[in-house]
Amino acid sequence: MMGKNHTSTRRGKSLLAAFREQCAREDAPCWLCPRPIDYDAPSDDYRNDDRFQRDHFYPVSTHPHLEEDWDNFRPSHAKCNRDRSNKPPRPAIGNRSQAWV
Repeated sequence: MMGKNHTSTRRGKSLLAAFREQCAREDAPCWLCPRPIDYDAPSDDYRNDDRFQRDHFYPVSTHPHLEEDWDNFRPSHAKCNRDRSNKPPRPAIGNRSQAWV
């Protein structure tokens, strides 16, 4: 489901399908929380917050000219994308360098 400001051009739909396919093939994690994404879930399974959604590094609301720019796409969970909205990303802390007691 696209937001009301998003276009749904043939090119945009084709890019989304190709991006999803590439991310699923690479089993790309969510760029916001780096947990695995449920690529088997249909895009309209609105109860599944772990389903794939294409996020935009630069939000379409502030950078509409980048809406169909492949380099602006990021794989995300539906929930992470929704929670981020058009705010700057808050990347996960990452892996610990060592176990602290």
